[in-house]
Amino acid sequence: MDTIKASPAGTLRILFLGDIFGEPGRRAVTAKLPELKERLGIDFIIVNGENAAAGRGITPKIAIGLMRAGAAVVTTGDHVWDQNEIVEYMADEPRLLRPLNYPNGTPGQGSVVLETEKGKVAVLQAQGRTFTNPPLENPFLMVDQEVEKLRAETAVIFVDFHAEATSEKIAMGWHLDGRVSAVVGTHTHVQTADERILPGGTAFLCDAGMCGPRDSVIGSQVDPVLYRFKTGRPVRYGVAQGPVMVCGAWVEVDLATGRALRIERVAEVWHSEAV
Repeated sequence: MDTIKASPAGTLRILFLGDIFGEPGRRAVTAKLPELKERLGIDFIIVNGENAAAGRGITPKIAIGLMRAGAAVVTTGDHVWDQNEIVEYMADEPRLLRPLNYPNGTPGQGSVVLETEKGKVAVLQAQGRTFTNPPLENPFLMVDQEVEKLRAETAVIFVDFHAEATSEKIAMGWHLDGRVSAVVGTHTHVQTADERILPGGTAFLCDAGMCGPRDSVIGSQVDPVLYRFKTGRPVRYGVAQGPVMVCGAWVEVDLATGRALRIERVAEVWHSEAV
């Protein structure tokens, strides 16, 4: 694969990787991040880790490992609380985000602003309400106030919108167009091919896809999922094995205006003899 030139002066290049699924996804991301950063000329890395702990939730140890591997910010989603030990850690680690639209008093926060060598970058996460649980506060109303606050600090704002319905994610892209640098969806684990820059300068992708086993049903072993669909009876899903898809997107942003200049999908297969 060809190496892409480093981001030009006055711009910043952000890499975002979609839902990390289980131990195979963690290993693939840890192995791939240094190479992706070098090859794509990345300045800032965000990963979604909400399924990183055996497919459900995230632990403090896993979050720390992803940050040590190169992630500046780890986002989550509807499985954020599935591992009990994350609650206390979430309250003290601003780089691990949970959806913004939880009620007041919920541990953690939905956005963060970090300094980079090129300037400040804000990351915001919200969760959709269509076909997702729990039914949180209205994300369209809550992001307005948060984006206004973040824009007082930086023009570069990246939004991870964790939602099931494509219509809700597309609507959020249009809602924030011209006010944030990028809106990229997560949650379905299936990468979409609709990347574009909206008229106001906001990069958009409906779903980043997942970093998880390729030969699976959105990360889980195939046979148990087929059993559930065929019988309607509950069964425990295990994390699939084999080659791992590493999916996401990178966005190049003008630092002065916050407008996106380019968005490209990432979809690569990672193999390991140990997998």
